[in-house]
Amino acid sequence: MNAGYNPDFNPTGIEGGVDTNNLPWIDLPQAPGLAIKPLRASSESGMFSVIARIRAGTTVRDLVYLGGMDMIVLSGGMRYVGGALESTLEPGTWGYVPANARIGALTADVDTEFLGNFYGPVAFLGDKGRVSSLLTALDVLAAAHDRGLTLIPNTLAECMQPPEAKKSPKWQGPREPLAIAGNSAGALVDKAASGSSASQVHPHFVDTKQVPWIENPSVPDMGLKVLRVSEETGITSLIVRHNGVAGPHYHLGAADFLVLSGRIGYRAGPPEGYGPGVWFYEPAGARHEATQRVSDEDLIYTANVYGPLQFDEGPGTPIVAVQSWMQYKAMADSVGVKLVRNTFEGDGSLLAWAPLGESAARL
Repeated sequence: MNAGYNPDFNPTGIEGGVDTNNLPWIDLPQAPGLAIKPLRASSESGMFSVIARIRAGTTVRDLVYLGGMDMIVLSGGMRYVGGALESTLEPGTWGYVPANARIGALTADVDTEFLGNFYGPVAFLGDKGRVSSLLTALDVLAAAHDRGLTLIPNTLAECMQPPEAKKSPKWQGPREPLAIAGNSAGALVDKAASGSSASQVHPHFVDTKQVPWIENPSVPDMGLKVLRVSEETGITSLIVRHNGVAGPHYHLGAADFLVLSGRIGYRAGPPEGYGPGVWFYEPAGARHEATQRVSDEDLIYTANVYGPLQFDEGPGTPIVAVQSWMQYKAMADSVGVKLVRNTFEGDGSLLAWAPLGESAARL
């Protein structure tokens, strides 16, 4: 029985989401030409999530990721140099950079925006390979606080605080929408919608348009693209096409997602739901009685799932299913969707592989 997990969790609003189109760009002193929209920052784990923008003509050189990082390019495009390899990262390219990896350079020939989830600080190297500056969760927290931006709550207890308990002032400046604002961005990750060919990608990265959709007849109108499964942490990164209804469930581990197309009907939200550019964070312990599409357009979003989902048939009913990294891996294996082991020493990730010509797979 599961009635005792969070019986008092009765939210009255969009406690875990933010419309990134309403946020300002904040220039980073660590890297001229690079700006962020802060979404979440954890003082406990050091993890932070941002939308980042690299201005046209900017090259950011010599980065070392002290924690892992995943990202998806939303608009523009950039060139990536790592060791002897150079790649072109076009919109829809998803990437995973493991902890302690060094990137030689990121060059944007046009303004480029991407969603980045950082599992630890980033070090910027200067002369002779020495660290010249760091970007940490505390930097993101400070940047948000200085501008009156309220970041997404990190815990269930924070989500349950009334709005008046928030101590930071409200942002009074102009909104600065994303380049994808007002448009469906589903074509970024859906080959059928985009009609484009594959990007040139580095082994850290994959063109999500070329990753097959996995469809399960037992869960109608739902499709998944499995991008990464970590055998060490249990973290799974996905693209989700959610045109059906997800039944009652608990997030036993946290999750985050960015809506790319369609509109999602969300707990206590407005009848019209939330659309492209809205980013959500579900803290560990959050519960949904139902989540569904509320428009005619395909509902497509990115997702990082940091722990299992537990499904039931309503509060207090027996558990009917648990979905963890093992089930996502088994789904990919069962239909021949290839996941390859990361060659970075000591990293336990299985990463999407997308040769040309693959079509949708079915369970």
